[in-house]
Amino acid sequence: MISAALRTLRPKQWVKNFFVLAALVFSKHLLEPAFTLRALAAFAIFCALSGAVYAFNDLLDVESDRKHPIKRHRPIASGQLGERTALWLSICLAVVALGASAALAPMLAAVAAGYLVNNLAYTLYLKRIAYLDVLMIGVGFCLRVLAGGYAIDVPVSAWLLACTALLACFLGFGKRAHEMLAAEHAGRSPEDTRVALKGYSTPTLRFVLLLLCIGTCAAYAMYTRDAQTISFFQTDQLFWTLPFCIVGIARFLQIALWMQGPESPTDAILRDWPFLLNLGAWATSVFVIIYVL
Repeated sequence: MISAALRTLRPKQWVKNFFVLAALVFSKHLLEPAFTLRALAAFAIFCALSGAVYAFNDLLDVESDRKHPIKRHRPIASGQLGERTALWLSICLAVVALGASAALAPMLAAVAAGYLVNNLAYTLYLKRIAYLDVLMIGVGFCLRVLAGGYAIDVPVSAWLLACTALLACFLGFGKRAHEMLAAEHAGRSPEDTRVALKGYSTPTLRFVLLLLCIGTCAAYAMYTRDAQTISFFQTDQLFWTLPFCIVGIARFLQIALWMQGPESPTDAILRDWPFLLNLGAWATSVFVIIYVL
């Protein structure tokens, strides 16, 4: 029961909630325990909210999941976790998370509630609408970043939000392109994988991904060269982390469009050593520039 409940909450997907910590890192408060503890509390709150949403989503999709060759093994669809239990698990996690966020900071509670509403709207209907489904995912990532800022009471840079939104949309559309190509190679209808895919086309997705690839790198480059950024960090060296950004985006694009497999590209990159090494190099260089140099 406990194992099935935990798998329903999909802890491996909680890596997305590290965006909650972005404001902590780029506010130069990472090494201050009081700020770090509040940011980690916000991270835990969003992990609980994410788990609540995943449980609710699997509950709604239980019939279609049972017909899917892979998703039929999910705990609710396979009967390892009862539907009533899953519903109460989702409700309890959401209530506890919202209560904890209100205790930490009122504005954090407002953003957490907005995140929950955004995900419920996505789960109930908007995930069926092409392009809007990915835009809603991008909104969710921006709300994570805002939540991190409110948790430690620091303003979030507009550049940070812009980079987050562009990157989230890039990853989301990359996943859709991968699903379209996988369906084409398998000779099946794309909407058998995801309903929204009936509104997508592979050529359009390639064009959108190219625009987002350029836009994300350009936004990050402009952020590092912005006068306010240079003044805040008292250095212009962040610009030299741009190559890591370009390499990471190029690697994801390669996995999404040219390395077909049953696994989602957003999951595959978490086990892709070239991508992880590049990500580690970027994180290290950012830390050294902000906190050491």
